[in-house]
This record gives sequence, C-alpha cells and structure tokens, in this order.
Amino acid sequence: MKKDSKASQSSPTRRKFLTGASVAAGAAVAGFPMISKAQAGPITMRWQSTWPAKDIFHEYALDFAKKVNDMTGGDLKIEVLPAGAVVPAFQLLDAVSKGTLDGGHGVLVYHYGKQNALALWGSGPAFGMDANMMLAWHKYGGGKELLAKLYGSIGANVVSFPYGPMPTQPLGWFKKPITKVQDMKGLKFRTVGISIDVFTAMGAAVNALPGGEIVPAMDRGLLDAAEFNNASSDRLLGFPDVSKVCMLQSFHQNAEQFEIMFNKGKFDALPAKMKSIIENAVEAASSDMSWKAVHRYSQDYIEMQQKQNVKFYKTPDAVLQAQLNGYDAAVAKRKDNALFTEIEESQRKFAERAVRWDLDTNVNRRMAYNHYFAKKAAPAKKS
Repeated sequence: MKKDSKASQSSPTRRKFLTGASVAAGAAVAGFPMISKAQAGPITMRWQSTWPAKDIFHEYALDFAKKVNDMTGGDLKIEVLPAGAVVPAFQLLDAVSKGTLDGGHGVLVYHYGKQNALALWGSGPAFGMDANMMLAWHKYGGGKELLAKLYGSIGANVVSFPYGPMPTQPLGWFKKPITKVQDMKGLKFRTVGISIDVFTAMGAAVNALPGGEIVPAMDRGLLDAAEFNNASSDRLLGFPDVSKVCMLQSFHQNAEQFEIMFNKGKFDALPAKMKSIIENAVEAASSDMSWKAVHRYSQDYIEMQQKQNVKFYKTPDAVLQAQLNGYDAAVAKRKDNALFTEIEESQRKFAERAVRWDLDTNVNRRMAYNHYFAKKAAPAKKS
C-alpha cells in the first residue's frame, strides 16, 4: 500500500493537478489590488492660503483642493486654512519650504523679499502680455524651468505651479479721481513687489500690506489710496466703505496669476499617478477659476455702482505711460541680478511674437458691445 501511495503522489496526473492549482492560486492573488504598506490610509496635507476666509481667492484655493480630493477618490485629502491660521501671508514660502505646511495658495510676488525676480511673474507690464499669455510663456516658453532655477537659488524646498490668470487689476481706490500723474505725488499708497518702485517713481509714499490689513489702514488714515485686485475681493475687503472712487486699468499688475505650492519632499514622495492628477487638476482649476472670475467680478462691478455708489474711472493714458517709464527705471536698477535679467529677456522674446499675434488677430470687442448695449441716440425731431 505504501508503494502504491508513493507512486500515486509522483504520478503525472498528480503533478499536473498540483501545477495547475499553483498557477491558479497565483492568478487569484494577482487579481487582488496590491496594498501598499507605506500607505495604510489616505494621504493628508495641511495647507494655508494667503487670503481671508471669505475672499473669493480663498474660495479658489478650496476649489483646487476639492478637485484633487475628488479626482484621487479621497486617497489624497488637502485641507486649506485661511491666511494667518498658521503663519502670516507673507511667510507662506518659508512655512511650506520648511514643512511647517505641506502646501499653500498665494501669488509669487508675496515672496518678493526673497528674490525680486519673482516679481516678473505678474507684477509689471509683462511687455504687453495678459495673464493667460504669461502662463503660456511659463509652460511653453521656458518660464517653468526658470522658476525652478530661481527657487533653487534661494534654497526654497518647494514645487510651484503658477495658474489662474487674473484680469488686469485696477490702478486702485482713491479719495478723488486721478486725472494726471501729479495727482499721485505724496499719496500714502499700498502696493507690493516691483510695483513699489513704480509707484514710488510716480511720487507716492508706498507701504506694502497684506490684503486683510489694507482697508483698516485706509480707515485710520494710514493710507490715502491702495490697490488690491478685483471687484469681488475689493468689495468683500470693504473698499467701498472707505472710498467711492476706483480707477480702472493699470500696468502695475496686468498679467498676474496665482501660485499653488507644495513642499518638495512631500510632493516627491507621492505616487506618480497622484502627481499626474495634481498637475492636471492645476490646469482644470485654472480654467474654472477664470470662468468663475468673469461671472462673479462682473456681478460685483455692477452692484458696487448700483448699491454702493462707487464711481469707476479709466486711468488716463499719461498715468499709464508714467507707469511704463517707472517700470523701466526699476528694471534698470536690477541689472546686477543676472537671474532677473535672464527671466526678463525670456519674457521679452516670447512677448514680442505672442502679443503681436494677439493684437493682429483678435478683434476689438468695443464695437460689438456698443452696437448691442450702448444707448442709442434719440432721432432728431422734425421741424
């Protein structure tokens, strides 16, 4: 019996069965998703924006976080806190770089004190580019590589994604309309970045303040005038409560965009698929933000006129030209900053063809607007 039993164990039929069972078991195991020992649960990130909780800018930060949270199916959960929750707005770069925060939402010019070349991402006339064209330069014209080089030069341990093209920002809020360059002289004025030099050249006494501090400073008389950003943010911050005059159109920030920032160590540790989701979520959020801006800014623009008696005026061309002259003078002072010069030359090269194409190609929409919405002159009465 033992001999027969042993023979049966080594029979071809028996071996074939065991081999088939082994393969089937392996296939069954392969059919189950692999469970990463390093990721026992969702990855969580704590972020901060540089905006007050009720500002539409903070809403944009929340919009991006929701897109990522949804697109990863909850595998990555980003929580976004408002300005000041962990650090002051102007200290965001340090906090993210050190890992105090995992990421943040702001604008590059807020880090101007670290390297003034950061102002070139939106704080200036950008050689006539608008904010969307600036993003085109960043993605396709060399800006992305230059920004990585810039952050590396100051030891910033971050991964940065500029996104969200902003409309041209107003010259600012004033006690009375600005009709000539001389009206700027002596004004205690708020702005940031290289625009400090531009407005200083125009005769203003400039003070850089975060968004949430501007209106209280104007209310106490510490500022005579100020610029921030757009109809919705300006309205929410309370500008119509301290001023009834807003000057539209300016070259000081006509091409600015937002910045989504990750701690580099935290970002690099993410799975490749999750990094790809984030990069695509940035572009989706960029489009959505620009569409939401058109909707919300236009509403608040009309309501401030109808409900809060705000008067909007176009900035005179002479003031706009003075800004360009002031910007050129500010750039000339930075010729010893090789990185500043390299970035500016890259932008100039891209803008020379891109802006020419834009101006030659796109129709001026004023004619169509006037055709449909301008008040028609009453017909002359017959005598």
